[in-house]
Amino acid sequence: MTLALNLGFPRIGERRELKKAVESYWKGETSQEDLLAAGKELRTKHWSLQKNAGIDYPPSNDFSFYDQMLDMSCLLGAVPARYNWSGETVDLDTYFAMARGRQQDGQDVIAMEMTKWFDTNYHYIVPELTKDQSFKISSSKIFDEHAEAKAAGVDTVPVIIGPVTYLSLAKASGAEFETTDLIDRLVPVYADILNRLHEQGALWVQIDEPCLCLDLSAAQKEAYTKAYVELSKLAPNTFISLATYFEGIRDNEALAFSLPVAAISVDLVRYPNQLDSCITKAKETGKGLRLGLVDGRNIWRNDLSASLEKLEKAIAALGADNVQVCSSCSLLHSPFTLENENTLDSELKSWMAFAVQKLDEIATLAKGANEGRDAIADKLADSDAAQASRKSSARIHNKAVQDRLAAATPEMAQRKSPFSTRAQIQREKLGLPAFPTTTIGSFPQTQEIRKARAAFKKGNLDENAYEQAMKDEIGRVVDYQHAVDLDVLVHGEPERNDMVEYFGEQLEGFTFSKLGWVQSYGSRCVKPPIIFGDISRPNAMTVKWAEYAQSLTKKKMKGMLTGPITILQWSFVRNDQPEELTAKQIAFAIRDEVVDLESAGIDIIQIDEAAIREGLPIRKEDWKDYLNWSVEAFRICASGVKDSTQIHTHMCYSEFNDMIEAIAAMDADVISIETSRSQMELLDAFERFQYPNEIGPGVYDIHSPRIPSTEEMTDLLEKAAKVIPVEQLWVNPDCGLKTRGWAEVEPALKNMVDAAKQVRQKLAS
Repeated sequence: MTLALNLGFPRIGERRELKKAVESYWKGETSQEDLLAAGKELRTKHWSLQKNAGIDYPPSNDFSFYDQMLDMSCLLGAVPARYNWSGETVDLDTYFAMARGRQQDGQDVIAMEMTKWFDTNYHYIVPELTKDQSFKISSSKIFDEHAEAKAAGVDTVPVIIGPVTYLSLAKASGAEFETTDLIDRLVPVYADILNRLHEQGALWVQIDEPCLCLDLSAAQKEAYTKAYVELSKLAPNTFISLATYFEGIRDNEALAFSLPVAAISVDLVRYPNQLDSCITKAKETGKGLRLGLVDGRNIWRNDLSASLEKLEKAIAALGADNVQVCSSCSLLHSPFTLENENTLDSELKSWMAFAVQKLDEIATLAKGANEGRDAIADKLADSDAAQASRKSSARIHNKAVQDRLAAATPEMAQRKSPFSTRAQIQREKLGLPAFPTTTIGSFPQTQEIRKARAAFKKGNLDENAYEQAMKDEIGRVVDYQHAVDLDVLVHGEPERNDMVEYFGEQLEGFTFSKLGWVQSYGSRCVKPPIIFGDISRPNAMTVKWAEYAQSLTKKKMKGMLTGPITILQWSFVRNDQPEELTAKQIAFAIRDEVVDLESAGIDIIQIDEAAIREGLPIRKEDWKDYLNWSVEAFRICASGVKDSTQIHTHMCYSEFNDMIEAIAAMDADVISIETSRSQMELLDAFERFQYPNEIGPGVYDIHSPRIPSTEEMTDLLEKAAKVIPVEQLWVNPDCGLKTRGWAEVEPALKNMVDAAKQVRQKLAS
């Protein structure tokens, strides 16, 4: 029979229970025992939920208190020396120190680097490996959770990150070397893990190898063959199911199907064209084929009729026992359930499926394959009706928006003068010192701010009282920035719940869930807006707040906006038209806001494109097209202003070598980037390229509770000055300060400003 499988489930809980438990532990409000008990309660609930939904073998070890790649580093004993790990089992405090840094009891260690998980909005902790790295089993988590599920009456499939993906996504620390060179040392530990799970009664293990969907080097291809051939000698190869996702395996198809494993899952949502060739390869090699037909990354309802046709095609060629149906990737990237979404209207809701509903879609497809279409006739009819309703709905299309795009000209994506001309005009107008200091935009969102915003949304606080509360907070933030002597100020964004949701709430074509949270990193969760139709801006969105903030200071106040690609990437996007069209619709809406800010007297405007790198397709042959339209979208929104208006942008956690030419083509006057965790290593790309515009390399890691010293930040600035001309350098944190507390922010920013002044004085003398 055809099995119903799921590659992973949201770990945060229906109402973000995990976030609350972890943060309570970090604050010292609850014990380690309390945290472990909360984790166990969530796992048990989620396994039962999946089993009851019709998933034959739910996954285990997809749960994590922070990140699955960090879990893998702990399982393998790959703990950097600075954490003073005992060398035995990795304890929870060491685990969290690796993720967040530690600054207590005389210890002061920085966190490990964090970057985006392929092209998703999820962040993973980057393994740090040395040339002489040793590995050993150093965590019992994967074994404990499998046994825990079994004791609860659920047979699960343990999930681990594959050896080649783990090494490929790791960072070489110390001497330069290819991380895949460590494969010979790593494989015996994987074999020990597999054998121990086999002895424990696991039916098979899901080994995630999403790197099989990348453009692989010769070394990576060799590592794949070496790893899995060796594993087949040391552990039962009938025990391994490889999971690939986020793209098609394309030219790696022959390699993937040559590996001695029992089955391979393929993502037919991101790359449906691989179905026929994968059926052929599975037939040739005798491998099981798992079809990722239910979208793990978006919220749109599955077209069950179309998916069942693909499933039936594979079964006709391979037999029911050799074909399974599953999610396209882990449902980690989906909100938990639609059941609590009482604010969505019935039509919109009928077009959607969250994680719990996707489980039902997987199980329905398996039932249809096993029992015939008549057994699921009602669900097929409902699915067909939802697809037809969405295609015909008048809510989706806006002729005025479409006409504006059709009338766009190339000149709309061009600033009036080149950067060299603009830079001189801006320096004369702005009068800023060398190493000008600023922040990325947001300041800490206190409980009082959140309460006022929530009360206003619920109607318990009238508009005048709400606006006064926000103005009071803006005043406090401006006063603080005066006190610390920042050069370019921001208003702190107290009125904004989220940098994307805030804008989506004011744009046509968006809708919102009530509890549609997904994990971004650690305990940080986001609630992405849902783009269902054509996008336009009915009214100004930020102008009144920027005008008010500017009225409180003689210094320059930055207007703060989110860019079109970041809004696109951090939303659940409509899948009924090319993303390029949606991006350009957003770009014109943001362009209108930029022009209005300039007219209101705001001379510096930041248009954040934190997500432009994460949207880069994971296959290089697709890069050019994406970069062309994403850069054009940014330029559309940034090019309606005068030369004297300085346009900033910000990018988070990006490897810039891949797209440095495109970053330059965006033609922002100033770009700020994350560099503190990498100790300015990310600036190498800007040096090699000789990036012409101004740049603010982050010197304060805001994703860690650590307070960096003046000396630490001075050292980072001096490193930056060695690779970037001094006249191009700005001084700023890595990202917005929304998630930090004032007790951390106040001393950290004081140290940052002091560091800028010291470097300014030193280089001037």
